[in-house]
Amino acid sequence: MSQSFKLSRRAFFKVSLVAGISVCIAPWSQEALAELFEERLLTPVRWDPRTSKTAFRIDGVAKVTGQKIFAQDIRARDMPHWPQQQGHAFIVRIPCADRIYQGIDLGYLGPDLQPDRVVTAESLERDGLVLPGSYGGEPFLATGRSALYLGHPVAMLIYRDFARFNRAKARLKFNEDKYFRYGAHAPFREYDPYASFRFVRVAGDARQGPDVYSSFKDTEIFGHYLKNHKTAWPEALRHGKLDEQGMAYAQGIRDELTSPPPEWLVMTRQYASQSTDGGAMEPDNANGWYDAEQQALHLVITSQSPAEDANGIAEMLAKSRFGIKSLFIHPCHTVGYGTKENSIFPFYGLIAALYGASLPVRLSNDRYEQFQSTLKRHAFDISRTIAVDRKTGLFHILQSSLVSNGGGRSNVGPAVAVSAATASQSIYYFPRNDIDVVCNYSRAIESGSVRGFGTLQSMLATEMLVDELAEALQMDPIELRLRNALHSGDPTTQGIAAAGAERIVEVLQKAKDHPIWKQRAAAKARFDAGHPGQLYGAGFACVQMKFGHVGGEASFAKVEIDPHGRITLYHTCTEMGTFDFDGQSKRVPLDGVSVRHGLAPYRMLPRQQAFYPDVQRKFAIATYFSVTSTLVELSVEIGTGKVTVLNHHHVVDCGRPIVPELISGQLQGGVAMGIGHALYEYLPLYEDGPGNGTWNFNRYHLPRASEVAVWQQTGELLPPLSDTDPSKGMAEVVMIPIVPAIANAIHHATGHRFYDVPVTPEKIKEKMS
Repeated sequence: MSQSFKLSRRAFFKVSLVAGISVCIAPWSQEALAELFEERLLTPVRWDPRTSKTAFRIDGVAKVTGQKIFAQDIRARDMPHWPQQQGHAFIVRIPCADRIYQGIDLGYLGPDLQPDRVVTAESLERDGLVLPGSYGGEPFLATGRSALYLGHPVAMLIYRDFARFNRAKARLKFNEDKYFRYGAHAPFREYDPYASFRFVRVAGDARQGPDVYSSFKDTEIFGHYLKNHKTAWPEALRHGKLDEQGMAYAQGIRDELTSPPPEWLVMTRQYASQSTDGGAMEPDNANGWYDAEQQALHLVITSQSPAEDANGIAEMLAKSRFGIKSLFIHPCHTVGYGTKENSIFPFYGLIAALYGASLPVRLSNDRYEQFQSTLKRHAFDISRTIAVDRKTGLFHILQSSLVSNGGGRSNVGPAVAVSAATASQSIYYFPRNDIDVVCNYSRAIESGSVRGFGTLQSMLATEMLVDELAEALQMDPIELRLRNALHSGDPTTQGIAAAGAERIVEVLQKAKDHPIWKQRAAAKARFDAGHPGQLYGAGFACVQMKFGHVGGEASFAKVEIDPHGRITLYHTCTEMGTFDFDGQSKRVPLDGVSVRHGLAPYRMLPRQQAFYPDVQRKFAIATYFSVTSTLVELSVEIGTGKVTVLNHHHVVDCGRPIVPELISGQLQGGVAMGIGHALYEYLPLYEDGPGNGTWNFNRYHLPRASEVAVWQQTGELLPPLSDTDPSKGMAEVVMIPIVPAIANAIHHATGHRFYDVPVTPEKIKEKMS
């Protein structure tokens, strides 16, 4: 039986009303947390009195030993007001997208393993359950249709006991041909792209003066779609609408690249970045209980965006027949590298709970299911062109076309596409640019918010191209970067300067002065002579990545009450206002001003005019950036093509660090992910990829400690400019530069360039044969 769920005053303030349903986002029960400590999955904080710091995180030991510390092991018995019996569910997924689905034959399970409840598309339609927003339709594939994507769910099977659940799941795994019923062959589904954007900029006479045209000053350009689902852009008209004017400038840029001046070097290359798995150590899971008597739903979910999940779940419930009045969500903030943000999985946890017949139901992926269903990194195909002056080494034009594979659901594909396009410039200033990007639908598993958010794929191309340009110009690669680095006040490819100080030159100079770079020629000669059959290479890359919200940063306020009852307001911004100081007009960053003359009373000065940010700021896309550079040393075996990372050094600008230990952890983890992307990790997109349900870590190579130079790696942080220097987000940017740095180092070792990642031994052997 249910017990009433009582809210403390503090918990009361966490409750909101969404679509007529009261929503409470609350931590787990104390009993559930205590269980994790009891099993030593979490350890009490250990304080080091010598340093006045904690020795390590409460989940540190569990993380490095591979323990499950989030929602994976939360059972009904851990939640004090839930029924104690635990139900279980799993999802059946279709492994092909070119056959008409005609249902599943559960007779294959035999009479003893029949599920207690089967949920299908027809069940959801009957009960009015529709997924919200970008999650789209078809949470389950209806009979008579072909799959939206490989691994599309067709049914959920719910069991009241674990033993039958476990046996049934094992019997169905890898035996799809024995219980799936197919109709005729069908063509793959086709849809319009999820999004298409274009960013055009033409600078004015002054580097930091007004632009002739830019997305910030004028508009970004949107594509439209033809009957064959291809993208078409507006007509190019110099005196037309704003987007047509932009296309006219874009056409002028492309014409100039086709017939450049003789003093220019124009280089175009094609790059490809693969689909990868986030590789989070904990598979997606949820546990939920529908208390029909109280018309309340309780959910424990793994989530990186609990507020968004709560809103979406409440909206979904409000339109259904279930009549739920209260929703209690217990989010488990997990490390998912983005793959648990905007994930559809919590909604399947919701469905499991609703059809559990008042029994708590647990839905938890095994590793095969995780590969088959979790969000993937967008694969990209990129064409990139840079025009540079042969004498000065200054860049003139950046032109790029990017195509990303969004998979079977839109998810955050449009936002990733914008992020990739605007990151194309990396750390460089370009007077003119024409950058277009398209995010396409495909039958692949949906792609989402994975660490790097499109910038990884885009900037690896830029950094590899800049290195090749430097070679063609017979110039030191870091020197070429220094000549073209963005300075404070320089506009981006959208036409707006970065907020705060740009410290790219400092980062580059530190790398240029580092022994790895200065001594690379001598190191190669010494290593190659002392290691027959191996080749030494050193490489470099530097990138900057946006952090914060895309062009729409808000101001934040804090109200503080001290022990004496005094109230203090802290605010991040003031309204700037032209005040009249005794006949002299001055613009100052103040809300109000009062003055006094001698002993006279204070007199409030009325504000003559207020100044507000331009609404065009939404077209800025990004204004806050963190910078990271990477030097890498590696060796290549001539006979096998195997690459061994020997050492790497990083210079990071993260402003004023708050917790240096966390920065170190983010750096080490991000670099390991980047090494995996550069050398090992790869997922085929379609029929032979993870959508067929046969992929696990036996086929997917995550880098090990021995492959990331774990004991040799070093890093340094630029000191803050002042005690008030703002902190900068850097959790994502640290992953990126190691990828092109490795590609550039492989070229230094072998003399060959590679334009798609991962750079595998097979690709190296083919080039060197």
